[in-house]
Amino acid sequence: MDADRQQLRLAVQRQPADFIAWVMLADAELEAGDVAAGEHAATRALQLRDHHPEALARLGRARWMQARHAEAAALLRQASDSAPQHPGIALWLGHALEDAGQPEAAADAYRHAHTLLPGEPYITAQLLNWQRRLCDWRNIERLSAQVRQAVAQGQAAVEPFAFLSEDGSAAEQLACARQRAAAIRASVTPLPATAVRSQGRLRVGFLSNGFGAHPTGLLIVALLEQLAAVGRLDLHLFALTGNDGSAIRARLQAAATQVHEVGAQSHQQIAARIRDTAIDVLFDLRGWGGGGTPQVLAMRPAPVQVNWLAYPGTSGADWIDHVLADAFVLPAPLAAGFSEQVRYLPRAFQPSDNTRVLAAPPSREACGLPAQGVVLCCFNNSYKLNPRSVQRLFAVLHGVPGSVLWLLSGPGNADARLRSAARQAQLDPARLVFMHKLPHADYLARYQHADLFLDTHPYNAHTTASDALWAGCPVLTCPGATFASRVAGSLNHHLGLAQMNVADDRAFVATAIALGNDAPALQALRAELALRRHDSGLFDMAGCARDFSAVVEDLARERGWQGVA
Repeated sequence: MDADRQQLRLAVQRQPADFIAWVMLADAELEAGDVAAGEHAATRALQLRDHHPEALARLGRARWMQARHAEAAALLRQASDSAPQHPGIALWLGHALEDAGQPEAAADAYRHAHTLLPGEPYITAQLLNWQRRLCDWRNIERLSAQVRQAVAQGQAAVEPFAFLSEDGSAAEQLACARQRAAAIRASVTPLPATAVRSQGRLRVGFLSNGFGAHPTGLLIVALLEQLAAVGRLDLHLFALTGNDGSAIRARLQAAATQVHEVGAQSHQQIAARIRDTAIDVLFDLRGWGGGGTPQVLAMRPAPVQVNWLAYPGTSGADWIDHVLADAFVLPAPLAAGFSEQVRYLPRAFQPSDNTRVLAAPPSREACGLPAQGVVLCCFNNSYKLNPRSVQRLFAVLHGVPGSVLWLLSGPGNADARLRSAARQAQLDPARLVFMHKLPHADYLARYQHADLFLDTHPYNAHTTASDALWAGCPVLTCPGATFASRVAGSLNHHLGLAQMNVADDRAFVATAIALGNDAPALQALRAELALRRHDSGLFDMAGCARDFSAVVEDLARERGWQGVA
C-alpha cells in the first residue's frame, strides 16, 4: 500500500491535471491515516473539477476524520445529491450524519446505500448496526442473517464490533475478526522486528482514543494511579484524541510517565513514535471498537502486543499476541474462539475507578420517576436493547405491579419506538422513563434511586455494570457463551454475588419478578452488595496493579527480560 501511495504521488507530480489520480491519491492518503495529505489531494481534485461528487466525497471524508462533522455532512450531502446512485457516497454520508447529530437522516442514508447495493455485506452491517442503535427492528432478522452468512462465506467487510450485537457464536466472532484483520494486514508494511529490553524498567504503552471522560479512561484511571505509585513500570499513553479538559484526563496525565499526542498523525507516524519510545509491551485499548488504529498495531511497533479491556472479543489478528482476561469472562472452553494466547488475571479483568464519590441525587420526581414503586433500570446503550432483551424487560414490568423501567435515552426516535413496543406489549408507555446523557458523576448518583439493574443479551453491560455495582445497585445478568455476554457475570462472580448470574431468560424474568415483589429480599441484596463492594477485591485497585504488573513482567520475561538491574 505504501508503494501504491508513492506511485500516485509521482503520478500527480508528472501530470498535475490528472483528476482521477488526485482522487485516487486522496483515497490512499486517507486510508493511511494521513488526513492532511488526503485533504490536500481532494482539494486539488476539486480545483480541477469544481463540485465533482467524487472529489466532494473525499473532502467530506477528510473533514469527517478531522471531526468537523457538520462540514463533512454538508459536503457529502452535496456529493450524494449530485450522484444519487452512488452507494459508497451514500454510505459515507451516513457516517457523517451519525456524528453530526442527525441519526434518523443517517439511517436514511444507510438504507439508500443498501437499496443501491443490497448484496454488499459491509453496507448491510452498517444499516443493521444503526437500526439497532435507533431501536428500529424492521427487517433486522433478515439483515442479521445476511451479515452472518457473509461472515460464514469469508467476506472480510463486516466490522467485528457491530458483529458483537448479533447472536453469533465465539467461533463466528473469530471468523469475522480474522477476515477483517486479514484485510488490514494486506494494507500495511510491518516494521522490522524488535525485541524486549534485556534488563531495566519495562516500558508499557497504551494506545486508545479514550484517554478522557470516556469509558476507557474511567475504567483505567485508578489502576494507572496505583501502577504509578508502585513504580515498577514506565507508563506511556498514546492518545488518538486530544485533551478533552476533563478531570479524568488530568489524572491520567499525572499518572503516566508520558502522554504522546498522536491523534493528528498518520498510521506510519504513530507506529514510528511507539517504536522510537522503545515500548516493550503495548496494550491495544480500542481494538475493533471504532476510533482505533488497527493499522498501527499491524505494523508491529512493539515486540509484545496485547488486546485488553476496550474490545470484548478477539482481535483475530496475528499482530496481537495475548488477550488479558479472567477465568470467568473467558473460561478455557471459550479460549478456542480467540486468536490470542489468553493470559489470566486472578481477579476481574476489568479495573474500575474506586475513588468515585457518590453525590446526593436529585429527587425521584426531578428524575421523572414516580414517588413510589420499584425502579428497574437498564442504562445500556440503545443498540444492546434488541427484541429479545426488551421482551424480557417488559415481562418483568408485567410481573412487578407499579414498577417503572429507567432507560438511557437513545438517538433519534429510539425512545418513541421503545414506547411503541411497550404499547404493543400491553404496557403503559409511561412506565418507561428515559434519562438523557449526563456528566458521569450526575449519572452515577442517580443509581441510588434504582432498585435493580436488568442486563441485556448477547451484548451485556460492561462499564455500565461496574458503575451500577459501585453505586450500590445490584445487577441481574444471564451470562452467555461469548466474552461480550459474560462481562457483567464476571463482575458479579468476583464480587461474590454469583446468585445474580442466572441460567436463561426464564430464570432472569422469574428472579427479577421475585426480587421486585419482595422489598425485604431486595433490601438484603443491596446490603450484601454494600459489604461485598468493600471486601471482595473487585474494586481493590492496589491489588489489581500488583496483578497487572506481574503479568506484564511475565510477558517480558518470556521474551528475554531479566529484570531491573
